[in-house]
Amino acid sequence: MAPSLTKESAGTADGQKTFFGHPRGLATLFMTEMWERFSFYGMRALLPLYLVAPGGLHMNAGTATAIYSIYLAMVYLLALPGGWIADRFWGPRKTTAVAAGVIMLGHLTLALPGEGTFFGGLVLVAVGSGLLKSTISTMVGHLYQGPEDPRRDGGFTVFYMGINVGSFAAPLVIGTVGENVNWHLGFGLAALGMALGLGQFLMGSRHLNPVSSVVPKPMSSEERRSVLRKGLLWLIVAAVVYGALVATGVYTLNWALVPITVAGLVIPVVVLARIKRDKDLSQDEQSKMSAYIWFFVAAAVFWMIYDQGGSTMSLFGDERTTNSLLGFHFPTSWYQSVNPVLVMALAPVTAWIWLALNRRGKEPSTVTKFASGLFLIGVSFFVFMIPLMQTTDGGRVSPMWMVAIYFVQTVGELCLSPVGLSVTTKMSPRKYSSQMMGVWFLAVTAGDCVTSLMSLAGVDLNKSGIVAAEAALAAVAGIAVFMYRRQVRAQMGEVR
Repeated sequence: MAPSLTKESAGTADGQKTFFGHPRGLATLFMTEMWERFSFYGMRALLPLYLVAPGGLHMNAGTATAIYSIYLAMVYLLALPGGWIADRFWGPRKTTAVAAGVIMLGHLTLALPGEGTFFGGLVLVAVGSGLLKSTISTMVGHLYQGPEDPRRDGGFTVFYMGINVGSFAAPLVIGTVGENVNWHLGFGLAALGMALGLGQFLMGSRHLNPVSSVVPKPMSSEERRSVLRKGLLWLIVAAVVYGALVATGVYTLNWALVPITVAGLVIPVVVLARIKRDKDLSQDEQSKMSAYIWFFVAAAVFWMIYDQGGSTMSLFGDERTTNSLLGFHFPTSWYQSVNPVLVMALAPVTAWIWLALNRRGKEPSTVTKFASGLFLIGVSFFVFMIPLMQTTDGGRVSPMWMVAIYFVQTVGELCLSPVGLSVTTKMSPRKYSSQMMGVWFLAVTAGDCVTSLMSLAGVDLNKSGIVAAEAALAAVAGIAVFMYRRQVRAQMGEVR
C-alpha cells in the first residue's frame, strides 16, 4: 500500500490531517492545478504540430505560429476578466469549478474532427484557463493565516511543484499518443486529465477555507442587468459583422486573428495608461507605477521570445533536429518537457544562490535580476542561431541544441518570472491591489501578440536574421534596464 500524502499534524491539537505539514486543502489545489497543467501543456505541445501536420490542419508555419501565439495571449488576457468574475459573481471556488468544466469541454471539442470544432475547442480552453488562472492561487493564499504565516511561502512552493509535475508529464503522455497514435485521441487524453482534476476538486473542496466561497464584492441586481445588456449587445454586433463577412464570401481566418492580435496589444496599453493617469494615486504610488512600466515592457520582450519555445522552436525541432539521442527516437512534443524538469532542478539552486548572496550582503537588486533574465533570453536566441545556420542546407542537428537553448531560457525565467510576480504585489497601488496580478499577465499577452503580428505579416521567425534581431533586442533591452537601474530603483521607493 502506498504511503498517504497526508499525515497527522504534530502541531495541532485537533488532530487534523495535513499535506506535508500544510493545510489539507493544499492537496486538493495541488492536484487540481497538476491535472489542469497536464491537460493544458499536453494540448499546447500538440497544437503547433497538429496545425502544420498533413494529417492535421496542414497550415503553413506562419499561420500556425500566429494561432498558437494568439491562443496563449488570450489565456493570459482572460485572466483579468476571470478575476473580476470571481470577485463580483461567483467567488473563487465556484469560478474554479466552472473553469475546470469549461476546459474539459474544450478539450473534448478539440478531440472531435473538423476545423470548426477545433477552433471552438481552443476558445473554450482559453476561456476556462483564464478563469482558473485568476482564482486557484488566491485559494492557496486563503489556506494560511495571513501573509505572516510561516508556512505560506512553503505552501506556494509545494503548489508550484504541482504545476511543473503536470507540465513535465503532459508532453510525454499526451504528446506521444497524439503524434504516434492519433491527434484527436491526444486531445481526448487532455480532457480526461482535466476531468480527473475537476472530480478531485469537487470531492476535496470541503477542505478549503470557507472564505474561498465568498464573493468579495457582489454585484447589485441593477449592475448584473447592465453587464448582461452590454455583453449581449457586443455579442449581437460581433454576430452581425462576422455573419455578413461569411455571407459575402470575404471572410478569411485573418478576419479573426488580426483583430484579436491588435486588441491584445492595445488593451495592455490602455490598462496601464488608465492606472497611471488615475488622480487618486498618491505621489509615491505614481512613482512606483512609472518604475513598474519599465518592468512591464521588459517582461513583454522576454515573453515574446520565451513563448516561441512552443511554436518557432517546436517547429524547428520537428523539421531540423534528429529527434534521436543515444539511439532512442522520441516525438517532437517531448521537447516541451525540458523546461519543467529544468525548473524543478534549478529553482532550488537559484533560491539557494539568492540566499547565500543575501547573507553576504551581495544579493542583486530586483532591477538587476530582471535585467539578467532579459539579457539571458536574448542570449538563448543567439545560441539558436548556431543550429539555424547549420541546417540551411536541409540537414538536421542534435537535439542537444534544443536542450541548450531551453536551459538558458529557464535560467532567465528563474531570474525574471518570480521576481516579476513579487514586484507586482509590492508595487501595486492600494486601489488596484486585487487587479495588478492580471496586469502582470498582460505582459505575456503583449509579448505573444507581437509574435502573432509578425507571423501574420509574413515574417519567417525561423530565419537567422529575424532570430538575431530578436536576440539583439532582448540583450540590448536587458543592458538598458541595467544601466538605468539607479533611476528605476529611485522610482521604486522603499521596494527592493
